[in-house]
Parts: sequence; structure tokens; C-alpha cells
Amino acid sequence: MNSSLSADSFGLDASKLPRHIAIIMDGNGRWAEKRLMNRIKGHEAGSEAVRTTVRTCREIGIPVLTLYAFSTENWQRPKIEISALMTLLKKFLDSEQKEMMDNDIRLNAIGQIEKLPAKVRNALTKTKDLTANNKGMILNLALSYGGRTEIVDMVKIISRMAKDGKVDPGLITEEFVVNYLYTAGMPDPDLIIRTSGEMRISNFLLWQIAYSEIFITDTLWPDFSREELIQIILDFQNRERRFGNVY
Repeated sequence: MNSSLSADSFGLDASKLPRHIAIIMDGNGRWAEKRLMNRIKGHEAGSEAVRTTVRTCREIGIPVLTLYAFSTENWQRPKIEISALMTLLKKFLDSEQKEMMDNDIRLNAIGQIEKLPAKVRNALTKTKDLTANNKGMILNLALSYGGRTEIVDMVKIISRMAKDGKVDPGLITEEFVVNYLYTAGMPDPDLIIRTSGEMRISNFLLWQIAYSEIFITDTLWPDFSREELIQIILDFQNRERRFGNVY
């Protein structure tokens, strides 16, 4: 990674960068099928797009990058595909530790992590512990993640607190609730990107993206490039964000 690069190097306004970019990485399977390949080859190619995206965000100076890597619904896929995805995830975690350390990237994960295979949980814990003190960027992997499940988990926590007399239900606010979401302590995404042209949110960060700017690209995830990411951020910087107000 070239540490001399910055937002200015890419023609971006450093004062208008998204604090948090969230990406629905879609299209690995279709990318492989178009090339008459096994779907697993698409996931392997998608891993390279992940590396490119992480490096670019770090070089630009994006504080938080969240990647939708595996949803709660993905457990319904064929077992052989799930097994291959978990193997790829472990390989990624093991292989990227040095780069995360070299570039001050802290790994975090959100979702039902306990449902992941032990080998993946161990690799995840090791990498999180190794990078825990890094401050340059948070790489947030959504694994076994579902937005509705996150909200239900938050309701359960706050309900128990109310039952135990630790919180007055009448005083619960939006600001209070966010402390019990998986993303507690992180800014909400300013920009959400979905590849492959699908026009839906797919149960991703349902609370957090209330006022996110959305960008849909027809590009399949393995073909997603540094150049396209820069163009999307440029588009974001030219949008007028109102947050429900009239200016």
C-alpha cells in the first residue's frame, strides 16, 4: 500500500469524505457463471476485489468500511458452497494480518459470530486481537449478519434492562438504542454501495442506513475496481444531503 496517497491524490475533497462506507458485495456467482466457471471461482475472484477496496479506502482516509460478507440467509445455500466460503474467509483473515498491521487497520466483525465454524471464529479472534490497537481504519465484516436479527437482539437487551429496573422505558431514545446495536461506537454509513445492479437492501444495516446515500452499480463484485470506487465517492461528494430537512 502506498502510504503517500491521500484523498487529494484521487481528486477527492478530503473534507467531504464518507465517514463510513458500507458495501453489499453481490455478483460473485453470476460472474463465475458468465465465464462457465464454478461459483466458488467467483468467490475467489471476489476476494481480490475485497483487497482492492480495503486498500483504496485506507489510502483515501475512510474511517470505517463495512463489507456484507455473509448474511443470515446465506446459511440456506448448498453446504459445499458454504464450506468453500468459510475456507476462503479463514484464508483471507490469515493472509491479511500483516497488511492490516502494516497499515494500521483494525478488524471488527458484526453478526451472529457464534454460528461460524470454529476454525473461522478462531482466525477472526486472532486477527481482531492482533489489530485491536490499530487506529487508521476499521474494517468491519458483517458475518452471519441480518439487520432484523440485530434489531431483535437490541430489543432483547434493552427489555432485560427495563425488566431489571436499569432503564426507564419512557426515557429510551434513538441515541440510547444505538449503544446496543452491533455497530455501537461507529458512525452510521454515509454511503452504501451495492454491486450487480440489484435494487434492494437485503436485510443490511436496516437501522443504520436511514439516511445513507445509496449507489447501485451494475458491476459484478469481482470486477469492482479502485477507479469505480473513486467515481462513486466523487458522486457522493456532489450530492446534497438533507436528512429530511428542506434547505
